[in-house]
Amino acid sequence: MSDADKAVPVSLVRHGRIGLLCIDHPPVNALSVATVAGLDAKVAAFEADSSLDGLLIWCAGRTFVAGGDIAQFDAPDFTAAPYNRILARIEASERLVVAVLHGTALGGGLELALACHYRVAVPGTRVGLPEIKLGLLPGSLGSQRLPRACGADLALDLMLSGRMLDAEAALAAGIVDALVPGEPLAAGLHFLEGLLEGLAPPRRLSTLSAPVAGLPPDFFARALQRATQERARYPAAAAIVQAVEAAATLPFAEGEAVEAALLAACVASPESRALRHLFFAERQAARVPGLPSGITPRALHTAGVVGAGTMGRRIAMSLADAGLPVTLVEASGAALAEGLASVRAQYEASAAAGWLQPDQVARRMGLIAGTLDYGALAGCELVIEAVVEDMALKQQVCARLGQTCKPGAIIATNTSTLDVEVLAEACGRPHDFAGLHFRNPANGGRLIEVVRGSATAPDVLMTAMHLARRLGKVAVVTGVCFGFIGNRMAEAYLRESEFLLMEGVSPARLDAVMQAYGMAMGPCRMLDLAGIDTGARIVLEYGKAGGLPPDPAYRAVVRTLFMLGRLGCKSGAGYYRYPDGEPVADPETERICAALGRAHGIARRTDMTDAEIIERLIFPLINEAAKLLEEGVACRPADIDMVWTAGYGFPDYLGGPVWQADSIGLPRVKAGLERYARLRGNPYDYWDISPLLAALAQSGQRLSDWSAPPPAAEAPADAAAPGGQAQGHAPISHAPISFPPDSRSVQSRIQSGPKPPQSVH
Repeated sequence: MSDADKAVPVSLVRHGRIGLLCIDHPPVNALSVATVAGLDAKVAAFEADSSLDGLLIWCAGRTFVAGGDIAQFDAPDFTAAPYNRILARIEASERLVVAVLHGTALGGGLELALACHYRVAVPGTRVGLPEIKLGLLPGSLGSQRLPRACGADLALDLMLSGRMLDAEAALAAGIVDALVPGEPLAAGLHFLEGLLEGLAPPRRLSTLSAPVAGLPPDFFARALQRATQERARYPAAAAIVQAVEAAATLPFAEGEAVEAALLAACVASPESRALRHLFFAERQAARVPGLPSGITPRALHTAGVVGAGTMGRRIAMSLADAGLPVTLVEASGAALAEGLASVRAQYEASAAAGWLQPDQVARRMGLIAGTLDYGALAGCELVIEAVVEDMALKQQVCARLGQTCKPGAIIATNTSTLDVEVLAEACGRPHDFAGLHFRNPANGGRLIEVVRGSATAPDVLMTAMHLARRLGKVAVVTGVCFGFIGNRMAEAYLRESEFLLMEGVSPARLDAVMQAYGMAMGPCRMLDLAGIDTGARIVLEYGKAGGLPPDPAYRAVVRTLFMLGRLGCKSGAGYYRYPDGEPVADPETERICAALGRAHGIARRTDMTDAEIIERLIFPLINEAAKLLEEGVACRPADIDMVWTAGYGFPDYLGGPVWQADSIGLPRVKAGLERYARLRGNPYDYWDISPLLAALAQSGQRLSDWSAPPPAAEAPADAAAPGGQAQGHAPISHAPISFPPDSRSVQSRIQSGPKPPQSVH
């Protein structure tokens, strides 16, 4: 086979009187422009060769077609029509066409299979139409053919949930016609030969009716009402209901036209554009800039966790859930017993809810061994410290781990804000050290911020990224500063939340406004759930590091609640009261906030609009994101969006803070920051505008398109490892990182762009 032939992702070869059409487009046989063009050409070749009695469509590699090329949806002239015409030709063939599925058949891949006359699958195959996760509906007649294969009810459920069916369930539902053990090509060929011997006729889903027997007369009306009310921010849900209703009530050709119109509207919607942005952001986050090629992750067979508190035990559960044996170390027997009891209670609750089987509970508990002996960590390849957020205590723990852990073991800190460089130095093995900031709950949250210190070895970073994937989480690499990406931005968000409370906005209103905006939880409810003590300790430790502004009103509310013992849900009172475990507005909190406002000279207001509340919280969040980019703490704008949508409850249909900044318009964000500087005063530089944001607002460029400039001077080739990193330790960016961040020093490093306005005092 020539190199030119190898470059074509679709081939057609003869096997006796059967044509074998193979899609070979690694890694997942996605329907790229080249794949669709190749499919078009090879289907035409089959059509032209009357000596072939049938066609088998199969895929090389580990999977059948696992979806389309998402980037194509952003093309201004995008249309599904060319692919749909190919599928129509396949279905119209007078000679048998069979698809043999393995791995996953998703999106356009399942739509290809549904256009074939028969579908068979090897055991272990999974099928689905997950387009709703991108704000879309199946656009290549999946919404029309699938209901005809398995019934409107199941088809609607699969499309609205985006979930996959395994091969056995797909067989029972009528989506596939048989399970065929063995290699896909041989198994599919054997099945097609049997059909030809038996003179089986073509079966075309487009000629069938979608089964609706047993469904109530108002089934679609009620489904549309639910989609409109419960998923109003996701217009694809209503579009899917309308498309499936068309499949059940209209001839195929008319349903096809309905689907096409609905797809066009979804593709152009801001919600789908935001969700597609996050699809690429998640994949981009896995590629770490500056990491030398050819790095091999370190072996990871056993892990240790120091601290059996809330975070420590949940990290241990996350590791055990992935099959890793975990040694859990505590300082006292009582704390260890409490931690292990909590782990068992959570697993048993999951079993009671049907999420786990009893044997899974026993197996996972068996993977977690509790001890008071640090020496038990000596054989672990990874140890994560997860003690309370106290720098002195964490330094002691890290120093002890540096002495205890075996050579080559990775030592990590779960700190949410503290200086990883200081902890790496305390460990004494900074090349083996990194931050692994799990978001709470560690065993359920999607996000891990992987904090790269200046000396973190490349293979340590690579191992951390592989671990996150093994745990089923999204990993985003961040540089070292107070709070890294997520909590650094959250600090600006929470700062303004507290000033609004002291100006007279109630916790209930503040939370309601932000939840209506789309946040998973308002700031007050979020802190109550996380623990007021956790939030207060972050502020106190930041003060010890010299990072707090000389403003006595800064985060005064959370510090006062902590001092009063109002720790949130855990103590029964925080911003809210929790008499029965549910939040109830507490007049005492409003009294505390009013008293703090008077004490700090903050005027009470009665004219606060919802729009101002949103801007006062979101604009500083965006401004801080721009500062993280110009400082080099964040590698890419999309990484920030990934952190906030995967870990901080920012609505995915808005795409993340950076994507939302561009949707709002950077000039408007800049003008808003200037307006609030005038309204609130700016003696502590809270409203100083990021030079990067100001420059992009002036030039009309998008923040989400920004990329860091190349370094001013490359290191000599003989002094650098592959990729240009001296001694193999890759910097996260080309700008120095400060801890705590100093806005004035940052501004002095940024040479381009207008200067921010002078503060209004």
